[in-house]
Amino acid sequence: MKCFTIMYFLISPGRSWCRPAYTEPVVILDPEKEKALRETLAGKKCITIAYSGGVDSALLAAIAKEELGEHARVILLDSPLLPRRQLREAQERAAALGIPLIILPFPILDDPGFRQNRRDRCYRCKKHACRILRDSAKDAGAGTIADGVNTDDLGEFRPGLRACGEEGVIHPYVECDFSKKDIRELARSRGLPFWNSPSSACLASRIPYDEEITTARLRTIETGEDLIRSFGLSQVRLRSHGDLARIEVLPTEFFLLLRYSDEIAAGLKAAGYRYITLDIEGFRSGSMDEGAGGPPGREFPRRAW
Repeated sequence: MKCFTIMYFLISPGRSWCRPAYTEPVVILDPEKEKALRETLAGKKCITIAYSGGVDSALLAAIAKEELGEHARVILLDSPLLPRRQLREAQERAAALGIPLIILPFPILDDPGFRQNRRDRCYRCKKHACRILRDSAKDAGAGTIADGVNTDDLGEFRPGLRACGEEGVIHPYVECDFSKKDIRELARSRGLPFWNSPSSACLASRIPYDEEITTARLRTIETGEDLIRSFGLSQVRLRSHGDLARIEVLPTEFFLLLRYSDEIAAGLKAAGYRYITLDIEGFRSGSMDEGAGGPPGREFPRRAW
């Protein structure tokens, strides 16, 4: 397998900086993988794609539409866990791809067990989501449900995968041996402008286990992350520890966060935080699982150059 490295830059209008967002090795994708993926999807008479608007599910939805046409349904579940910015991006990407998007309400906070935020939070959430998708698919005669899980996801702490297995959700990328880099390369080769978009996670992942998840707390976190992103940071997690905000960004962007530290601190304190901290280990996926029995993962290298 061949690969090379792409470095790309973000330029912020109205701000006096231009910086590399991150570098990432680009895999030269084996064309047989794309062929296998298309054959897997085409082999389903009807299919429902669980869509979030991220690179993985957007690419899967686009290919499913190409192979199955109107027999591919694309559904996004909208809940308080989904940032409004991400919802807008998901709608814009679906529209740009010519994909009719079905948005269904997902009232996950109605479940007291989920709000308690135990270690089975992701399992409970995915179980509810799968059942909503299954009922919708059954009503439309599109019984097969597929998601954007890839081979890299199998090595992370993802209790929701067990719920997917129990509810019969298939993982076409896994079946065809697609890694995250494979997905990004296929999206890039197709000219999809969001091929290198940062990965995202639901807002509940910012709250420590056993601390209650509330709508107000989720909105505070979302507002804080939107504030930090407004200064040009590409990957942001605001981990909410009571009145302490622990900010994770890429180590290569520490300088940018510190440049606007006064504005960020003022905004987060206005949102209700007393202490504003920068996690010097930098952004890493699943940091709330560290020391809690789940292995942390990384979506980007600690040192990009």
